[in-house]
Amino acid sequence: MRLLFGLSAALLSWMQPVLAAPNVVVTLKPLHSLVAAVMQGVAEPVLLLPNATSPHSYTLRPSDTRALANADVVVWVGPGLETFLEKPLGALAGAAEVVALAERDELRLLPLREAGAHEHENGGGTDLHFWLDVENAGAVVTLAAEVMARHDPPNAAVYAANRERVLGELRRLDAELAALLAPVAEYPFLTLHDAFQYLEARYRLHGVGTLTVNPDRVPGAKSLADMRRTIVATGVRCVFGEPQFPAALGRALTDGTPARLEVVDSLGVGVPAGPGAYAATLRRLAQAFRACLVPAA
Repeated sequence: MRLLFGLSAALLSWMQPVLAAPNVVVTLKPLHSLVAAVMQGVAEPVLLLPNATSPHSYTLRPSDTRALANADVVVWVGPGLETFLEKPLGALAGAAEVVALAERDELRLLPLREAGAHEHENGGGTDLHFWLDVENAGAVVTLAAEVMARHDPPNAAVYAANRERVLGELRRLDAELAALLAPVAEYPFLTLHDAFQYLEARYRLHGVGTLTVNPDRVPGAKSLADMRRTIVATGVRCVFGEPQFPAALGRALTDGTPARLEVVDSLGVGVPAGPGAYAATLRRLAQAFRACLVPAA
């Protein structure tokens, strides 16, 4: 009888439907990395934007359309950054939970700064590059664990354990970045695109200006001339550009000045996607700032 009961229980368990993990789509690689770390051991989220793509002007591929149509959860910054996604979200991901991180109170957001052509379409006056503050990354991890557990209760313990592990990793990364950047915190620099305010604020770096807030808008000759005067007046050591900027623009700003042009990246271009991409992106970014700003021997 005991054997028969055991066989019956096993048969019933086998016949019960297995709940699939939620289908999750995340727009940007650093945010995808944080969500992937929370989901590790359960499933992998879909990364929407490939390498070297501007979130302002991306065009959806057929595979993206299918991913959004099948999504249970979509995680994005919000309409101020991934402007291409505003209309498709309503049409393609109508049944999904859409998590606009820039609208969450858990994150510490900074206002746009006065510099260059500072306008972010639909940004509401907020700097949306919040993932460059490790504390905000921790808030994203905590939020992702809550959302995943709500959609997938059987794996809630896994998401919670991953959350605690990743928060510990972020604390260690924060200390590493602080030690790496402390020796160059006093040296002035400029950026072509105002994408690094959160990094500057967290590690007290000495940014003295930026050329534009939107990499899709090419600044005019007057802006370039003003920034060249700033380089000379403030003793700027480095001008930081990004992969989506034409190299000629950086050279036009730095040629004939003491400043070096260094290409850096806030989106993880060239970094393999996955749970380790966030730390790799921040580490590469901090190392590039350190290498460019360190005084010449």
